[in-house]
Amino acid sequence: MDLRDFYLLASLVACLLLDPAITQELIYPIREELPENVLIGNIPKDLNISHINAATGTSANLVYRLVSNTPLVRVSSSTGEIFTTSNRIDRERLCGGPSYEENECSFEIEVVILPNDFFRLIKVKIVVKDINDNAPMFLYPVINISIPENTLINSRFPIPSATDPDIGFNSVQHYELVNGQSAFGLDIVETPEGEKWPQLIVQQNLDREQKDTYVMKIKVEDGGTPQKSSTAILQVTVSDVNDNKPIFKASQIEVHIPENAPVGTSVFQLQATDADVGSNAEIRYIFSTTVSPATKKLFALNAATGLITVQRPLDREETAAHKLLVLASDGGSSPARATILINVTDVNDNPPNIDLKYIISPINGTVYLSEKGPVNTKIALITVSDKDTDVNGKVICFIEKDVPFHLKAVYDNQYLLETSALLDYEGTKEYIFKIIASDSGKPSLNQTALVRVKLEDENDNPPIFSQPVIELSVLENNVRGLYLTTISATDVDSGKNAEIVYQLGPNASFFDLDRKTGVLTASRVFDREEQERFLFTVTARDNGTPPLQSQAAVIVTVLDENDNSPKFTHNHFQFFVSENLSKYSTVGVITVTDSDAGVNADVTLSILNDNENFILDPFSGVIKSNISFDRELQSSYTFDVKAVDGGRPIRSSAAKVTINIIDVNDNSPIVIYPPSNTSFKLVPLSAIPGSVVAEVFAMDVDTGMNAELKYTIVSGNNKGLFRIDPVTGNITLEEKPITTDVGLHRLVVNISDLGYPKSLHTLVLVFLYVNDTVGNATYIYDMIRRTMETPLDKNIGDSSEPYQSGDYLTIMIAIVAGALVVIVVIFVTVLVRCRHASRFKAAAELEEQGIGRFDWSTAPTTTFKPNSPDLARHYKSASPQSAFHLKADTPVSVKKHHVIQELPLDNTFVGGCDTLSKRSSTSSDHFSASECSSQGGFKTKGPMHTRQVKEHFYWSISTAYNCPIHQY
Repeated sequence: MDLRDFYLLASLVACLLLDPAITQELIYPIREELPENVLIGNIPKDLNISHINAATGTSANLVYRLVSNTPLVRVSSSTGEIFTTSNRIDRERLCGGPSYEENECSFEIEVVILPNDFFRLIKVKIVVKDINDNAPMFLYPVINISIPENTLINSRFPIPSATDPDIGFNSVQHYELVNGQSAFGLDIVETPEGEKWPQLIVQQNLDREQKDTYVMKIKVEDGGTPQKSSTAILQVTVSDVNDNKPIFKASQIEVHIPENAPVGTSVFQLQATDADVGSNAEIRYIFSTTVSPATKKLFALNAATGLITVQRPLDREETAAHKLLVLASDGGSSPARATILINVTDVNDNPPNIDLKYIISPINGTVYLSEKGPVNTKIALITVSDKDTDVNGKVICFIEKDVPFHLKAVYDNQYLLETSALLDYEGTKEYIFKIIASDSGKPSLNQTALVRVKLEDENDNPPIFSQPVIELSVLENNVRGLYLTTISATDVDSGKNAEIVYQLGPNASFFDLDRKTGVLTASRVFDREEQERFLFTVTARDNGTPPLQSQAAVIVTVLDENDNSPKFTHNHFQFFVSENLSKYSTVGVITVTDSDAGVNADVTLSILNDNENFILDPFSGVIKSNISFDRELQSSYTFDVKAVDGGRPIRSSAAKVTINIIDVNDNSPIVIYPPSNTSFKLVPLSAIPGSVVAEVFAMDVDTGMNAELKYTIVSGNNKGLFRIDPVTGNITLEEKPITTDVGLHRLVVNISDLGYPKSLHTLVLVFLYVNDTVGNATYIYDMIRRTMETPLDKNIGDSSEPYQSGDYLTIMIAIVAGALVVIVVIFVTVLVRCRHASRFKAAAELEEQGIGRFDWSTAPTTTFKPNSPDLARHYKSASPQSAFHLKADTPVSVKKHHVIQELPLDNTFVGGCDTLSKRSSTSSDHFSASECSSQGGFKTKGPMHTRQVKEHFYWSISTAYNCPIHQY
């Protein structure tokens, strides 16, 4: 059934009403668990037809007011519609307990219709219908039953029932045995009270020696929609034989006991017998698991005798009846059952209750009525009740003394308090009387409620101020409670209507006003800097009904005092200027404010501790430099500034100023490693690609991006054998070295910073010796020194006269072994060599004419391998060079293609620029190149490895035949 069907079921009832013209009763059935703001019903419009104004033919503006104190529903004051609230309507909580299980669950509210000329009292009964919102549950998750092993087939054993707070078809309807293992079945027995008791049926012979325990599940279901269910574990234990089960003398027992029965009072003596003898005939009485914990607290059961006694005080008004299910067990699996219904009889122990619900809202417990109010003016709805029953619960209600008020019965337990005559303010200004409710018990109990009613004079004159605008002035930093002025107004009315109270309007939180005397004081300390002017209103209102009032404007001006020190916009000013800023340039502006006014706000600035590095304008706050900046000498300047105002007393404050010098890229990188341009690293032929073979590390005294360095190889890596990490400077192998890579390699590494707008750089030479072993280290260093004659933009193998080096022992053995085979080739080779030497000499003479002679007197002394030819003498005549200088700020012109000479292991040499100048540095030997002049000589044509083999071969011949190599 949906909500609209409930509305269709709403009907009007009006029974036992003393005045049906002003009272009606409505019934609305609803479902429990409705959400918030669901429409339950409304006050039908036809109830008010009789109240149409006959004179005008128009209906009045009715107001609906809920007078019942219930949080479950609310009533629209304009339409009379009844809605649910956020409080959940739960039938089980509202009407819980055994007495409500099958009875109707409902609650009542009272709604009055105002104004008084159209008054009506509507009693609304809301019937809460059950929904299936609770699942049936067993009391325990595991149920243990003991069955004797000689039990006959089709014997039945009771199983503790499940309970469900819902009612009717939503409660327990069906039990089902799950996994009965064919040994057991299930039957349902319905009691006269409608309860369903499950019973376990034995379907086959049991033998404890074969199987002593059976575990299965029992499922309980209700009949609601959607259906809810739960399960419990049923454990059956097969026990030894106990032939007879106990039998109660009476299985259905009903007793009555007064609610004031003392603790220990006997309620009933249960009796059960057992035909067995010995221990099998010993009977123990226990409560069934279906007995509620609350009931077990009220009654005690002697397990040996079966005597039921009162354990705690009873209260019929809380629970009128208690149902006890007692089991008598002899230790077997089939206890006897007895149901005891204990009815608690009433005793006149509760006085009547008076519920006074005012229709006219009281003020501090007093109802105020106008002396011109009509007769039968409704004041309050009075509901009397008594928790007792029958004669003890019959209540009468009356007013204690003779007053112009009476009680009008509207229901059997409800009354309207009304005026019964015209009221006269001049005769009596106030009425105080008692309403008494008394029951009919012996002795009679009663309750009283005190009612206060004050009459009000009519009011027709508002108070008048002597000045419509009041202007005041006050110095700031005043004391709290400072008297400002007295505000006064007069009222020509008399009595209460002439009593005037004063009230401050909005925006007057800084002021206090005595409501009676009109004395205006300062409630806070004024601060002109926060607010200089206050504008608010003062209201004078009389105590009439309705009250009349008038207003006056108040203007308060706050005068200034020098109570604020100058305030810098920052406690610490930070300025950033470039280190190349010229002298007397503006480096920043100090800003300071003073919240005071006039001369109190005139601020002068000065520098406290700067040693005349900066100039500060005392009025504008502009800071100018009195020096030029060099960040590397000093990166920041810090000093204090002081601000002084012109007030009395003088106030001042100070702030810190920091001038940060921004770096300019004016320092080149400084090489830390390698420590020398003449050191080398061995790269074995077994080295794998990706391994680190050398390291380059430099630093830059600049900061930021000016100190960020980038490493690149600009020369000497024409075959791409090596790679340098641009960030770390680590040099790694790109490819595995082969035999043709053996020899000395010179890498020219450029280290540049990322400075802006111009990047600075430094060059460093890295020598890598590719071979399995170092061999003669002295000779390698000698070759490194001689490579300085090769320009940096050329590879050390680009000159026409390569250095020969290495170990000739293996080659000489091979030549001697093949001498007989190649002797003819030797003579031909000698002829070719002589022709080549003549061409070389002609070319050298031509080149010397264009370049000029090289001054070898300035060249460093060269140390050669003991058995090597005079290579220095050869280069002295063939490769004259001009001097060059290394500078950090001059980039090297790098050619796109470079070739590293591929010479035999012990005969590898390099050429270099004319001279190397060492730059003054305490941390490293770092060099840079300003220019590298072109080398004299011939460039090699054709495949490089072929020429190198020939040169090696010719070197062997010259050694064997004592032929000078420089004549080649």
